[in-house]
Amino acid sequence: MYSYEDRIKAVKLYIKYDLSVADTIRELGYPTRNALIKWYKEYKEKGDLHTDYEREPKFSREQKQKAVDYYLEHGRCIRRTVRVLGYPSRTALMQWIDKLAPGQRKVRITHGDMIQFSEEKKKDAVISLCTRDTSAAVIAEEYGVSRACLYNWKKQLLDKKDENSMVHSKKPNLPDDKDELQAELESLRKQVHKLQLEIDILTKAAEIIKKDLGIDRQNLTNKEKTMVIDALRTRYQLDELLEATGMAKSSYFYQRKAQTQPDKYFMLRSKVRDIFNENRCCYGYRRVHAVLKNEGITCSEKVIRMIMSAEQLIIHGKKKRRYNSYFGEISPAVPNLLARDFHADKPNEKWVTDLTEFQIPAGKVYLSPILDCFDGLVVSWSIGTSPDAELVNSMLDEGVACLSDDEHPILHSDRGGHYRWPGWILRMDTYGLIRSMSKKGCTPDNAACEGFFGTLKTEMFYGRSWEGVSLEQFIKELDCYIRWYNEKRIKMRLGGMSPLVYRRSLGLVA
Repeated sequence: MYSYEDRIKAVKLYIKYDLSVADTIRELGYPTRNALIKWYKEYKEKGDLHTDYEREPKFSREQKQKAVDYYLEHGRCIRRTVRVLGYPSRTALMQWIDKLAPGQRKVRITHGDMIQFSEEKKKDAVISLCTRDTSAAVIAEEYGVSRACLYNWKKQLLDKKDENSMVHSKKPNLPDDKDELQAELESLRKQVHKLQLEIDILTKAAEIIKKDLGIDRQNLTNKEKTMVIDALRTRYQLDELLEATGMAKSSYFYQRKAQTQPDKYFMLRSKVRDIFNENRCCYGYRRVHAVLKNEGITCSEKVIRMIMSAEQLIIHGKKKRRYNSYFGEISPAVPNLLARDFHADKPNEKWVTDLTEFQIPAGKVYLSPILDCFDGLVVSWSIGTSPDAELVNSMLDEGVACLSDDEHPILHSDRGGHYRWPGWILRMDTYGLIRSMSKKGCTPDNAACEGFFGTLKTEMFYGRSWEGVSLEQFIKELDCYIRWYNEKRIKMRLGGMSPLVYRRSLGLVA
């Protein structure tokens, strides 16, 4: 019999958290499966449960009266009545007789009509019971008594010492400290169960969320813990799973409900993927956030980082290696005028240049650019299959063509032979440019240009297969990237704008 509060609590828990019938019963400790289903159907049909609970009788009045009449008409034997009719129990039949036919029930008394057994007869029966090679029911029938009566005689006549001496037990006697041994055995069973639970949690974590088996289960997120618990609910109780993972029950049900809710970042995920793919898969979360901000979409950088991590939007790079292109002195070197100060207050004040190589299956390609330290704009560039003087000369001629008459920038380079041969020096003097060189074998002195090469190769060259690509196709692809770098690729230090857009915002170019 359950109160109204107990029944309504069980139904609401079953509905609110969308649990199974078995899980609801396991959580509350009641009721039976059929009772919960019956309560749920009633609540679904009527919107509430009835408050007055009257249990329907198992037997009708006609059945009760029939049993009592049979008892009175056939010798007033309760055992025979129950055996012939198949119902009810002996106790219930005696209650029916006292209610429907008061004073008609046959009562056995200890003296008078009831058969009395002597002490010798009882001892013989007990000895037969203790030394039997058949069932106790056969012994009881032989002496004309019930099995319960036999065991009562045995209890009265024998103490534990006599009983142990008469009964041949197949089980060995337990030692005196059997209670301690049983307690220790139970403790070991609990420890084994706990260890098995921990192993199963780690195994499921490795299987479902791809975690390493050595991970601390306490360091899992609540979402990951919920996934592991749901996978083990059929084998363990919820309370012990929550205790083993260190998770509150309210947090578990919150995560289960949250997993059924639609993804609130669904549209943002699609937008982030599009931005990443449209920009050669080389934008990190800061640049993606800047693009979204420029488009008027407000969100947190942490959200963008979380989405890119979940969507596996990863920028592929390559391990750096030490590179040295120094082959000796050709002409006297000039001082390092920049001294690693690559900041410029206006365009065409400080330029940097260098030469880099791309090796693909079809051959080698070389790039020689000039970068403006003002905003990182690639002022001019030349691409070829040979690192000769013509490569750097054409780059310099094209870059100088963009200067006005009063502009004479510092052009900084390393100590490579291309920038120390007489032809290059003559061109620099003719155009009125100021030479500056890094120290011997010191790439950080030309970090601005080296940084551009690193960005270019990470975003465009590394992580891609160039098998089957001809030299002409690669040169075209490289040229397209540099144009995209100038016109569209945003820079965080420029306020999320590309170099050309930045210059237009300052009114420096049309």
